[in-house]
Order: sequence, then structure tokens, then C-alpha cells
Amino acid sequence: MEQDKPSPPITEKSLFYWVFKDNLKLQLILLVIIVLIVFARVVPLEMQKRIINDSIALRNIDGLFLYGAIYIIAITTASGLKLAINYLQAVIGERAMTAMRKELYHHILSLSLGFFRTTQPGMVVSSLMTELSTAGTFAGMAFAVPLTNILTLLAFTGYLLWLNPKLAGATLLIYPFVVFIIPILQKRANKANKQRVDLSRTTSSQIAESISGINEIQVHGAYSQEGRKFDNLAEKLKKIRIRWSLFRFGIKTANNYFVGLGPFVVFIFGGYLVMHGELALGAMVAFLSAQEKLFDPWKELIEFYQTYQDASVRYTRTMSYFDSVPEFSLERVETFDRSLTGQLEVNNLSYDTTDGHRLLNGISFSLAAGEHLAVVGYSGGGKSTLIKSIGKMFNYTAGSIQFNGRELSTLPKNVIIQNIGFVSQHPFIFTGSIEENLLYAYRAATEAAVAPPTEEMKIDLDRMILVLQQVGLFVDVMRFGLDSFITPDEESTIEKIIRIRHRFRKRFGDKLADYVEFYNQDDYHVNSSVAENILFGTSINNEFGYHLLPDNAHFRSFLQSVDLLKPLSSLGIELASQAVDILAGVGTVDLFFKNSPVPADRLEECETILIRLKKQSFSSLSPQNQSFILSLALNFTPSIHTMSRLPMELKESILSARKVFPQWCQSIAPDLFTFYCETSYIHGQSILNNIFFGRIKPGRPQAQEIINQSIMHLLVEEDYLEKIAAFGMHFQVGTMGDRLSGGQRQKLAIARVLIKQPKIILMDEATSALDNKSQARIQRLMTTRWKGKRTVIAAVHRLDIIGTFDKVAVMKAGKLVEFGTYQKLIEQKGILHELIYGRR
Repeated sequence: MEQDKPSPPITEKSLFYWVFKDNLKLQLILLVIIVLIVFARVVPLEMQKRIINDSIALRNIDGLFLYGAIYIIAITTASGLKLAINYLQAVIGERAMTAMRKELYHHILSLSLGFFRTTQPGMVVSSLMTELSTAGTFAGMAFAVPLTNILTLLAFTGYLLWLNPKLAGATLLIYPFVVFIIPILQKRANKANKQRVDLSRTTSSQIAESISGINEIQVHGAYSQEGRKFDNLAEKLKKIRIRWSLFRFGIKTANNYFVGLGPFVVFIFGGYLVMHGELALGAMVAFLSAQEKLFDPWKELIEFYQTYQDASVRYTRTMSYFDSVPEFSLERVETFDRSLTGQLEVNNLSYDTTDGHRLLNGISFSLAAGEHLAVVGYSGGGKSTLIKSIGKMFNYTAGSIQFNGRELSTLPKNVIIQNIGFVSQHPFIFTGSIEENLLYAYRAATEAAVAPPTEEMKIDLDRMILVLQQVGLFVDVMRFGLDSFITPDEESTIEKIIRIRHRFRKRFGDKLADYVEFYNQDDYHVNSSVAENILFGTSINNEFGYHLLPDNAHFRSFLQSVDLLKPLSSLGIELASQAVDILAGVGTVDLFFKNSPVPADRLEECETILIRLKKQSFSSLSPQNQSFILSLALNFTPSIHTMSRLPMELKESILSARKVFPQWCQSIAPDLFTFYCETSYIHGQSILNNIFFGRIKPGRPQAQEIINQSIMHLLVEEDYLEKIAAFGMHFQVGTMGDRLSGGQRQKLAIARVLIKQPKIILMDEATSALDNKSQARIQRLMTTRWKGKRTVIAAVHRLDIIGTFDKVAVMKAGKLVEFGTYQKLIEQKGILHELIYGRR
């Protein structure tokens, strides 16, 4: 039995392949609709003739209504069928474009790393999202538009010939000129379009390169250089687009001119035939309508041809650019023995770039399963290239790499995916959650596996927590979890956190008394601002944010109602006066202003307002000045702004206002605030703040760490650590991990590999962004847990840690110049000795 031929790669598929791919049924439906719409378009022409000749001329009222009814039914049907055609075209086009994008994207992901060295990300984005859109549009119309318009042309031409062969022949003589001139203009438009597409791609790549290298541009001040590059490309693109537009508009102008000639011929020659009795007046009207409509399908065919040429150029250019064969097959091989122990043999390995530059030259060494190798050497020595070749990221030019006696080049990619883990110097973190990034490699390995994962390979939260602890990221994940917010519908979680809050206060309240001021309904909190003391809660409406309260008319009305507006205004004036007296003339040094509620950049404003107050009352000040003075009072925090004191009477008034504020809020805007209460959860604040339920006193640098440790102990006792960790796992790392530090990204990348449990771990300076403590943790992990179990090959930049490795490989200019144990190489006093101790 003959086997099915494998599908050709996407780059070899023609544009018309997508027209019928998964769309055959829709195209057959289109065919039926097209036949019906062509018939529906011809019927009104015949009705026009009959209305004039058989109804109006003969005063036949019944015939007039009959033919009129048929006419309106025909044009209504044609409109409905046209809508159906447009909808089906859109569906087919979107299907085709989506299929193109999917297949091309999957193909691009499989291309070699060498391809991406010369390809800008912007060019890939532009090809997938812009260049293919025209091809998708064409695929939607490729069957319906030409068929509809060709059949319409034939039907109208046949009808014209049936009406009057002489007049039809005269009008049809125009078309040979159209057929001759339009292709000439189109050929030139196609040439300009190809240049436009190529230059647009080059310009997109230039933009992407500049944005990617914006740090270098700004550091070196190379604005003009980059600007000139773009300006030159933009000017060239402008000229090409103008030329392309000229030819396109020339095609439309020529077409419109010939369209205008049609009625002229009908009026002159048709009028002559009517005058001589060779053509009825109704037939001439029908002929004129048919002649006018005859150019509509012709015009659509010209536009279709232009769309085809544009789509063809874009599609061909895009596919030719990505017409590269993946270095390695990604197909899963089910019959292959998938287990590797980590035993490695490298013999006479060489790697040449496409331009003939040799990066590896005759590398040979061997490792037993579970041994650890440190690869060191000079910059550009080939360390990274060696590691990537062993990881089958580069297809080595000559020599041999064998795992367990099997040649690496013959190992299926799914075997490599399951058995080898790779951590780079600059790991890429994907947009998403901590959990998604942590399980990224594991899920890929699971998908690559033929058999389902065993029980010991399955991942649960305990396993994820263990790995995060091993790499030192667990504390960060717990902090992310404690800083997260929960929704009001999570009742069980809310109840649990409130219980933990009570236990935290009972268990650690006395111990933390020197560090924390816990919230209490009856106490004035000196570590909180005046506004926070009044509200004693959190707003769920941005208009009532603390910094906006001075300008909020509702809040000022409340202050007026509780007789606080005037005392607070007086406090603000006093604070402004003290700041001017003490700080005027000291400049803008932060050290002097840190204990003042007046910012350094607004001290002059205070001076201006105080001068005005000597001549006018507070109520006469501008609304902006009043709000500023009030903001000084509302932001005043006694424990921080120690240059001033809060009068005891004002404290008591603020506490009284706090008691009535909830009732006032309920009457003005129900559910606007969540108020602090020991038995209630504070929505709009983090889990940590809900457990902590207080403020850290200033000048206590170790307070946060002590509090965190206390909360962690309590979470362990309450068996709630895993739940908080689960919240932390959902932390969104931002675009490409920009919400994580460099060290956190490297820890996450290492954890991503560890959780996969590969037999071979490749590390390309994978700890370069870690501090000494974190790097020591990873080193202990390698020594205590990996040695003897996982083969490790690591390019190392810090030579003080290579003593723990079983073997050391020293590379220089692509060659392996020394190989052996650390002690042996040091005793030889060769290159490694020189790298560590320098020349003596």
C-alpha cells in the first residue's frame, strides 16, 4: 500500500494552496451562490426593457407592477447574496491567514540559532502580522471574485449580444485596448511594489535594531547616527512608494477612462440605431444599464489582479526569507531508547560558522555519568559554543559527540529535550506567571515524551516549593504571595487570614512592640498620616485616594461638618511657617527635608502663600493654595515629621471624626471604603498588610525581616504556607520578566531546569547575576545533590568556585588547551594557573 506523501514545508507551498485548504465545502457553497447572483443581476436588465416597451409604452399597469415586483425582488436577492459572498470570503480569508501564520510561526521556531543572528525580531513580527495579511485577504477572494465577475461579464456580454449584436460589437471593441494598456502599467507597478516590500522590511529591521540597542545609543549619544540611518531609508521608501502609487493610480485612471467611453458609444451608435428603427428605446435603456454594469465586474477584476500581484509579492518574499531547513528534526521517535545516563564522549569536535570562521577546533574529552565539568578560559575561547553544541543547539561541523555511545546527531530531538537542561547567562523569562515559567521546560519535555510521565516525575506544589527553596527563590515567591490581593468571594481564605491575624497579634504583639504600631480603633496612630487616621481604612474608588483628598469637595464638606476644616487649615499654615523659618536657604538637600511635611520643591510656594496670608484671610486664597495648605496637614505624620507636633486637642477631634466617618460615607457613597476592623478583611490591601494590621515604626531597618520571619513561622504552624506560596506562583513577572531582578530571573531559570530533572545540565555562566550568597547556595546544590546523579557542564566566569568540580577544561581560541582535575592543572602551572594567579 502506497504511503501518503509528506506535506511540503510551508515555504514551498504556493499562495493558491491556502485558497482551498480546509475550505472546499465553503468554496462549493460560494459556487452555488455565485451562479444565483449572476442570474439575479441579469434579471433587472430585462425588466427595465419590459417596463419601458411592454408597460409604459402600452400603458399596461398590471405589467408595470409585475415587472417592478420582479425587479425589486431581483436586486434584493442580489444584495443578500452579495452579503453572503462577502461573509464567506472573510471567513475563508481569516482561516487561510490564521493557518499561514500558525504554520510559518511553528516553522520559524524550529530554525537554527544561526538564522536568528542575522534576523531582527521586528522583521519576524512584520512578516507574520503584516505581510501575510494581504495574502490572507487574497485567499478569501481568490475563488469568489474572479468567478463571480467572469460569469457576470459573460452573462452581460451574452445579454448585450442578444439585445443587439451590432451595438454590442461596437462597445466590446473598447476592451482590447484595456487588455493591452493595463498589463503594461501593472508590470511596472509590480516592480515598484517588490522594491517597496523589500525596503519596508529593511526599514522595520533597522527600527527593531535601534530600539533593541537603545541603551548603547543613549549611553554613547549616537542619536544622529541612528537618525541618519533611518532618514536615508525613509527617503528611499518615500520615493519608491510615490512611484508605486503613480502606477497604481495610472491603472485606475486608464480603467475609469475606458469606462467613460462605453456610454458614449451607446449614446452615439445606439441613438443612431433607434432613429432608424433597428433598436427599441427600451432595449437601448437596458443596453445602457448593462453597458454601465459591464464595467463593474471588469473593474473588480482589475482590482483583484492588483491585489493578487501585491499578495503574491509579499507572500513570495516572506516565504523565501524563511526558506531555511531546520537543523534538527522535531518529530518524536517512539521506537528510540529515550534514557540517557549522562556519560559523554567528545572526539575531535569542530564547528564552523556559515562564513567559514572556526569557533571550535579539534575538541576531545570524556565524562563519566554524574561528573561535573567546569569550562573556563579567555573571552571568545569557545566556551558557549561548546556547551550549545553539546546541547544540540548548534549542528557541529566535524567530529563526534556521543551520549552513552550514541551519536548526538542521530538522537531525536525529543530525547534531547527530555534529558538535557540548559541555563544561559542571560535567561529569557516569558511573560506570564512564576508558575508558568517554572514549569515551562517540564511541560515541553512532557509533550516531547512518548509515554506519559511516571508518578515520581509528576509535578505538585510541594515539588515546586522544594525546587524554589533549593535555588533560593522561595522567599521571593512567598513575598509575592503575601503582597497579592484576594477577591471578596474567597470567603474561606478571608476567614483564615483573619484568624492568622489574631494569632499573629497574640503571639508576636509583645515581641514586636518596639517595631510595630498595630491598628486600634481607639488610638491615634503616630506612624500614620492625619488623613489615614481620619479615614482609618482604604478607599475602593481612586477619587478618594489619600493624595486626592485635599481637592475632593465631598471630603472637605465632611471636614467642615465635623469642625475639622479650620483646625487642619491652621495646622497646615503652621507647618508651612515652620518649614520656611527652619529650611529657607538650605537648598534642596533631602537630608534637611526628610522630617518636614513640606517638599523641597514647594518651599517657595509656602513663602508666597504666607506673604498673602498677611494681607488676606485663608478663605480668600485661591482653591489651589487652600488645597496645598490642607494637604500639608493631611499628610502630616508625627513619627516622621518630627519638626512639628500635633496638638492633643486636634488628635481627639480626629479620633471623634474617625467614629462618624463610616456613617457619613454610608449616606454619601455606600461601600466606598473598607474600614480597619480586627474582625474584618481589608479589601484593596495585600494579604501581608491584612495579617500584619499595623505600621512599622520608622528607624527600624530590621523590622520588616523580623516581621516576615514571624509571619512565616505562623503560616507554617497554621499549615497555610503552601496556600500563600500558591498565590505567589501566580505573580505576573511582566513583559519578558521585567518585574524580576536579574538574580531572580537567573534563579527562576535554574529552577526551570531542575524541576524537569534532566540527566545532563548545561550551564553557560548561569550564576553571573547572583550575589555571593546565592551563588554559594547553587554551588552547594551542585555539590551535595547533583554530583553523581546529574552530569553538569558549566561555563564558569568565577574561578574561585571551580575547585568543587570533578574536571576542568581550559579553552583558548576554540581549542581545548588543558583538561583534568583542578589540583592537577594547578600543579602543572599552565594556563589555568596563570588565569587564577596571573603571571609570576
